[in-house]
Amino acid sequence: KSFELLDEVARVISANAQLKKIRVEGYTDNSGAADFNKKLSQDRAESVAAYIAGKGVAKDRLEAVGLGDTSPVATNDTEEGREQNRRVEFKIAQ
Repeated sequence: KSFELLDEVARVISANAQLKKIRVEGYTDNSGAADFNKKLSQDRAESVAAYIAGKGVAKDRLEAVGLGDTSPVATNDTEEGREQNRRVEFKIAQ
């Protein structure tokens, strides 16, 4: 499921040269130590950026940043909420 979405993201970036830099932001839930979550989120962002680069997007157009558990989109009090917080977001850099 994620690969299909990432393939579509890669196609959109490739088809739009005006998108000069895409920031790939990795996030985690709040389980575990902050240092561990920071590294985990960085690894997550780098993995996604590498996958997209493997689909033909120039690596210099992608910036991978791990932000740990700093910006939850849901509660960390439930498994469903924690699952939503374990994510990657794409930001168009200016």
